[in-house]
Amino acid sequence: MRAAGYLRVSSESQVDGHSLAAQERLFHEFCKSREWEPVGLYREEGRSAHSESIKQRLAFRRILDDASRKKFDVVVVHMLDRWSRNLRVTLESLKDLNANDIGLVSITENIDYSTAQGKLFTQMLGSFAEYFSESLSTHVKKGQSERARAGRHLGGIPFGYLSCWTGKDGNRILTYEEEHAGGVHQVKEEAEAIEELFRRYAAGGTSTADLAIWMNEQGFRTRNTKRLPTHDGSEIAGPRYFTNASIRGILHNRFYAGLVKHGKHHLPGEHESIVGTELFESVQLMLSKNSGRSATIGRRKTRTYLLKGLARCADCGMNLWAQTYRNGRS
Repeated sequence: MRAAGYLRVSSESQVDGHSLAAQERLFHEFCKSREWEPVGLYREEGRSAHSESIKQRLAFRRILDDASRKKFDVVVVHMLDRWSRNLRVTLESLKDLNANDIGLVSITENIDYSTAQGKLFTQMLGSFAEYFSESLSTHVKKGQSERARAGRHLGGIPFGYLSCWTGKDGNRILTYEEEHAGGVHQVKEEAEAIEELFRRYAAGGTSTADLAIWMNEQGFRTRNTKRLPTHDGSEIAGPRYFTNASIRGILHNRFYAGLVKHGKHHLPGEHESIVGTELFESVQLMLSKNSGRSATIGRRKTRTYLLKGLARCADCGMNLWAQTYRNGRS
């Protein structure tokens, strides 16, 4: 029997660890014990199985496409929650596998979906997995809300700041004699560059593209943590050159004016602001005034860019993009 393995980890820390390697090893050991032929591995790195959008899980979508082409006879996963934590996605994907006479086997739960008993247990486990994920999400949101109300940052720390702590969870170490307000401190050179960006843009006569060039010439790079494609087709995470879009993101970020964002709300933060409220609002007015974007950028676009999503910079691997401005005339 031809077996395909689906391996998934949901966070960058797991990607960098041994979770994927452990799942792959167990897959090969399981196939050997069943005398199955391993014919493919589908790796999903840093993707949540709770998402209802299969489009966001490329390997998951690819294994379902290959199942329709009957490239294998059975799919092997380490645990059912590696496959999906959303009951609707679980049942719909299993229905697709069943339509192509392909079974799903979980090594840990010892479940074979190709049997009637396996189908029943799979649906039950799918319900429990979704319940656990929803319950965990509720507690996480509650903790985030309390953190925001206390003026602490949420998510990644913006350029210009660093955490006062290193390490994770129980291994966190304070890098200063005393923690700064909000748990973050300014990086002097970066904070000065951020303030200069706001001052230059508020003064007029410069564009976000000009500011991106200036930042890159000063030797600064972004705090990118996402895995982005390179010119050779691979994906890596790490510092990137500043772009028009990244500069706009900085100029719109109210964290620099001393606020923290939670949902649609901005709350007073404990951290030290880099720019004053007056300067920040001046920049917002300037950004709005200079937007001048045409309908080609909106939902009702009137122009099709033929190389959209295809063309990339040969040097840095970032997507090339185009837009039409309408400032008085086309």
